[in-house]
Amino acid sequence: MSLAEGPGRIMAAETAEQPAVLRRILREGAPGIAAVAAEIAARRPRFVLLTARGTSDNAALYAKYLVEIRLGRPAGLSSMSTVTAYGARPDLTDVLVVTVSQSGGSPDLVASTNAAREAGAVTLAVTNNPGSPLAEVSEFHVDVLAGPERALPATKTYTAELLTLYLLVQGLRGEDGAPAEVLPELAEELLGRRDEVRALAERYRFAQRLVLTSRGYGYPTAREAALKLMETSWIPATPFSGADLLHGPLAMVDNVSPVIAVVPDGRGGDALQPVLDRLRGRGADLVVFGSEQQVAAASAGFVLPSGVPEELQPVLEILPLQQLAHEVAIARGQDPDAPRALAGTGGG
Repeated sequence: MSLAEGPGRIMAAETAEQPAVLRRILREGAPGIAAVAAEIAARRPRFVLLTARGTSDNAALYAKYLVEIRLGRPAGLSSMSTVTAYGARPDLTDVLVVTVSQSGGSPDLVASTNAAREAGAVTLAVTNNPGSPLAEVSEFHVDVLAGPERALPATKTYTAELLTLYLLVQGLRGEDGAPAEVLPELAEELLGRRDEVRALAERYRFAQRLVLTSRGYGYPTAREAALKLMETSWIPATPFSGADLLHGPLAMVDNVSPVIAVVPDGRGGDALQPVLDRLRGRGADLVVFGSEQQVAAASAGFVLPSGVPEELQPVLEILPLQQLAHEVAIARGQDPDAPRALAGTGGG
């Protein structure tokens, strides 16, 4: 049965759309993003506060790394309940509040953004729906141009949010998105290697739990991959920063505990190296998504493209991991588009 006919066909189709979505953002969305960034930069925000839920929260975490590393500005992830449940009204004068949401319809996100604007913040909504309530209450809005997403596990909106946030930060720096021009072609190449991913998926057909780890720009990827695996297969998948994994949770890893490591090509990967060494020393079933050298030193893995700036690698890293979540669900007898519909029909 082909991907276009069987279970998970919607997720598979939307995953395959991502190179086209990335091209659309670079060709059609980039000028508008640059214009918004220029207006915001003129306001000279002193701090950036990011607000999101679910998959978009992992995109917001990526933006936090960009803001702190590329812009040199402090950034934080907001706790919406402080506003929506406790009624807190912090002084947000000269703070840029960026709310990331696929639908732009969450009442919590709308309420917290509205409260932030009333508290003096510069508010920006990053959504896949320019007509959403969130876009309406925000001072600025950027459309990620992903098109309708129907599958339960978000795929194309995630990478669209990543690229959009990258272009936004580039604009705040007064720079363009030229380094990102390589992404659509590389994304096509990665998505064409599904057979490699399918072979890796067999390792997790009967897995009872998974640990995912990374550092730096790769950490949001580990978090998003864990979410995709839980959404599609119900596997308890726990993401850890490599630094956190060494402080206690490493004890849960043994020679039958599968570990997936996202190893960025750059400083994040260098920082993760002691963790990889400890995992190998414990005899962990370690699968690496990273460079050819890192994959060769692991139990198995998937080689990612070299020569891509580290801050852009998350847009590519997640692609085979989205496919992995899809293939693991299929191997376990579930439908990635609606996992509960086939629960109990087979697999793990």
